[in-house]
Amino acid sequence: MLRATEENWSMVKYGFDHIHLRTPDIEATAAWYERVLGAQIIRSMQNGKPRVDMKVGGTDIFLIATDAKSGPAPVAPYAGIDHFGFIVDDLDAAYADLKAKGVTFTMEPTQLRPEIRISFIRGPEEVSIEILERKKAA
Repeated sequence: MLRATEENWSMVKYGFDHIHLRTPDIEATAAWYERVLGAQIIRSMQNGKPRVDMKVGGTDIFLIATDAKSGPAPVAPYAGIDHFGFIVDDLDAAYADLKAKGVTFTMEPTQLRPEIRISFIRGPEEVSIEILERKKAA
């Protein structure tokens, strides 16, 4: 058994790979992400069944159909993943674009720290999505 020590901590490098989103309507969810966030829709076959995935800003998002056993999305606050975020160069431009598309903002653009501005939108299935802008400190 490998024991975590300062020596072997630096041997392991982690990188972000993907997100799984559960939805009762894969096509509607994919269409929303494509229309609102410019997602690239990727269609393929897996084990003889059609599969719909997306790529948004270089991030893979895999869509999984919910079934009769699936419960509703949790109501905030709750333990577990709270949201995921996408970075933009210009939050004001993103805000205007998303407002024009009828997206619901759960937090208007807000200056969090001198170099970070954030906002939150509501995605399909009540998913909370952060849109943020990072500027280098002056």
